[in-house]
Amino acid sequence: MPRKHPNRPDRQLTGLAGELFVAAELLKRGYQTSVTFGNAKAIDLLAFNARTGRSFQIQVKSLRKKTGFPIARKQIVRDHTYVFVVLNKPDESPQYFVVPGKRLCDRRWKIKGFDAPVFPGILPSALASFEANWAHFEKRTGVAKEAIRKTSGKRLPRR
Repeated sequence: MPRKHPNRPDRQLTGLAGELFVAAELLKRGYQTSVTFGNAKAIDLLAFNARTGRSFQIQVKSLRKKTGFPIARKQIVRDHTYVFVVLNKPDESPQYFVVPGKRLCDRRWKIKGFDAPVFPGILPSALASFEANWAHFEKRTGVAKEAIRKTSGKRLPRR
């Protein structure tokens, strides 16, 4: 069956490109990263920071250009990390917005259109403060800190 809009890039290709770009960026930064290939999956990437002992379940949302990421607040999983990717043109670098699920769940953070009953989404401009927020993967959690303390016997510095 022919595609409905033959000039429009395939959404699956856009999603896969975003996942692979994020995986490459995480690997480049020294995180152990796995892509969970497959359709209708709950997690796109798994990452592990050996320096902090922390694991991450990552959802990747991709766009080819700066329109809106189709996602609703009710779809957010608090413990996941969300990486929103604008792929841009082939000769331009992608833009990454790294946002903790906990922050997206926070109803005090008002994002225009995010809670819309029809076609909810987030504009890249609403995520500007999270652009290239790769430091998120360096943060230690209380659980990880405690586990590292127990195994090393050393106190970790506060961040």
